[in-house]
Amino acid sequence: MTGIKDIAKAAGVSISTVSYALNGSTKVTEKTRQRIMKIAEELNYIPNAAARTLKTRKTHIIGAFLGDYSGSFYGELLKGINHELSETGYELIVCNGPESHRLMTERIVDGGIILGHRFTQEQILGFADRGHPLTILDRNIDHPNISCVLLDNEMGMRQAMQTILATKPGCIHLVDGPEDNHDAFERRAVVLEQADLAGITVRKWEGGFTKRSGIRAASEILEELQDGDAIICLNDDMALGVYDVLQNTSFRIGLDVSLTGFDKLEVTNYTQPKIASVSYSKLDWGKSAARALLQLIDKRERTNAKIDSKFIVAGSVLQKK
Repeated sequence: MTGIKDIAKAAGVSISTVSYALNGSTKVTEKTRQRIMKIAEELNYIPNAAARTLKTRKTHIIGAFLGDYSGSFYGELLKGINHELSETGYELIVCNGPESHRLMTERIVDGGIILGHRFTQEQILGFADRGHPLTILDRNIDHPNISCVLLDNEMGMRQAMQTILATKPGCIHLVDGPEDNHDAFERRAVVLEQADLAGITVRKWEGGFTKRSGIRAASEILEELQDGDAIICLNDDMALGVYDVLQNTSFRIGLDVSLTGFDKLEVTNYTQPKIASVSYSKLDWGKSAARALLQLIDKRERTNAKIDSKFIVAGSVLQKK
């Protein structure tokens, strides 16, 4: 295998000159750099990534640690992350297994973007204390090595509640998210607060941000559901589960009961009727997360951000009374 000694010999220069040229150093002229790069290409030189990492202490790889990465939700998010990284020469590794933490401890990645509960709060703080740059997407943590890029859950959820309350529902059936999930907590809080101010009863049903949990909740809701009621799901996967169950009942979505979700997944545009949902740019969320992490890695200013959300009204909501 060709090494820098071979290139130095072929070019008639010192090993240090070859090293400077290969690493883009200003210590050699552009003419010399181009000549050495041409010789390196002719000799089929392949850089030693491990050696370069030891020298620079950087791998130029970012880890995206996700609770899951299937479906359109994660696809758009990852597209945004990768788009931003590709502009700066960084590569992306996506992982969610129990051993994925090793990518951080063994410094295979220069930093991590975290969404999901594979990492506990204590683990995140532990990595941050040891100098690992992190961008967190699903909880608010104050630490010099952590940037938080979060959804503005409150904005879109308040708009959704204004629309639902205008229909004067007899009862709101809330299909909840995981108890310890940041986004579920913020969305739930808005629903309960606004319903209480309007004097509307809220019946909470256990959910887990999956379609299966929406199906399970809907089967239980049917025992109490009345014409004029509203079903609010804290994400679209659960709303799709509820939708499937109601299709086999006498309740007509948008005519007898309201159904809303959160995330505005593409598939909600193809249901009949379309499912009303809170929308936000998953692409921009990914881009913002990547930018915030790169700023931390480059020792620049720590950046926190919020991604705007907006309720999109659709035919699954009853008309105002």
